[in-house]
Amino acid sequence: MKQIHRQCRQGLALLLALALCVALCGCRREEPDPHAGMVEVFNGAANDWITPKPAVPVSALTQADFSLDGEVVRYGGTACRAAQGVDVSYYQGEIDWAAVAASGVEFAMIRAGYRGYTDGGITEDERFRENAQGALNAGLRVGLYFFSQAVTVEEAEIEARWLLDAAKDFKITLPLVFDWEPIGGVSGEIRTDGMTGAETTACARAFCEIIAGAGYEPCIYFSRWQGYYDYDLSQLTDYTFWVSGTGAWDDFYYAHTFWQYTFNGTVDGIATAVDRNIWYIPITSG
Repeated sequence: MKQIHRQCRQGLALLLALALCVALCGCRREEPDPHAGMVEVFNGAANDWITPKPAVPVSALTQADFSLDGEVVRYGGTACRAAQGVDVSYYQGEIDWAAVAASGVEFAMIRAGYRGYTDGGITEDERFRENAQGALNAGLRVGLYFFSQAVTVEEAEIEARWLLDAAKDFKITLPLVFDWEPIGGVSGEIRTDGMTGAETTACARAFCEIIAGAGYEPCIYFSRWQGYYDYDLSQLTDYTFWVSGTGAWDDFYYAHTFWQYTFNGTVDGIATAVDRNIWYIPITSG
């Protein structure tokens, strides 16, 4: 009989323990989602979670919109027409622009000039004028970009006026572009060391305001990383975006007009590796 009572007590204790466990589990709070309100993006090096800026339009492009034709990325979506293009500087050497056009390239972004990243001087690209005229003669649409290393708003404004002066001799129908890129090097030798995202955003805005005021379309070129972490794109939505993000499809989260998808493309008429781009042209009725 004592054995039976002992077993009953043990069974009752077990039931009470189970009941307590159930009660405690029922009261346990769910852990908050650490990524609530965030989106996952590829920043050019790894996947990361960012908080979207509500004022910046989101891209409607999907992976299903793209396919590979050899090394050429093709857009097959219906939201726009996609034109193939290149961007070049004196590094590409002498270019046979007729052959470039015959290969299916429809536009060219051409470096007009640059600011030195150590001395800060402004220099015209050695092949700017022959490239601009050659591309136009071959029937390509042409835009110009300036490689900026501005460290102040005043320097960015000087760069914009310099580019406007360079553009006046050509029929430029695509944007005039602010191309500010971080430069790696020995600390103290690179004049843009320590520049903050707020400062580069202010420089980009100042540049674009002058370009727009002269009647041209202003544009800002940036990498995925710059777009997600450096620039405050919510302050730049009045201007065209040109995103550098190599890959087989255009995965940048925010809406943009141009996409640079490779640095190592091959194009008839260009003897070296060249950057290839897509221009998303809206389809309008009529």
